[in-house]
Amino acid sequence: MRLVDPQQLSPESAAALRDAPFTYGNVGDTGTISSRPPHGYAHLRRQTELGSGASRFDDAVQTLLGWHMHRRARLNVQASDPTVVDGAVATLGLGIGRLRIAAPVRVVYIVDEPRRKGFAYGTLPGHPESGEESFILELHDGDEVTFTISAFSRPNSLLARIGAPLTRAVQSSITNRYLRSV
Repeated sequence: MRLVDPQQLSPESAAALRDAPFTYGNVGDTGTISSRPPHGYAHLRRQTELGSGASRFDDAVQTLLGWHMHRRARLNVQASDPTVVDGAVATLGLGIGRLRIAAPVRVVYIVDEPRRKGFAYGTLPGHPESGEESFILELHDGDEVTFTISAFSRPNSLLARIGAPLTRAVQSSITNRYLRSV
């Protein structure tokens, strides 16, 4: 399957998102294994095995760090950079036309170890949720490749609060798509 680069954000939009404050505290907490998720947030953690071997790991890393996982999960991606880098910003879109929901995010940290790669992003103003999500690939000693998604979030808009059960269902569905997309 040919991987297509995400649409690029305009320099003005990228600058505005880079300057925007995160909509939550505890920035970076998805990267702290010993940390407990923040109180008052819904927590999510899912993991899947993707196969085995260095080649499978490298393919998954390319998919993840090129924003392709999001596109394959049927999200529109407009990013400041063609690949995930520290401080990159993106607007993830779900839906069509007037029903499109824009979800601005900024990369909080990058994981760049020989057998462990990934990143986390946090929500910015305009995102219907408030929180952080991490995406981590790991090549284990037994050669298996795993993909783990961890997140904490809570509604950040009136619509998200009113539709909280639906919002959780949508988040769960998108997470499942992410897991299948890598």
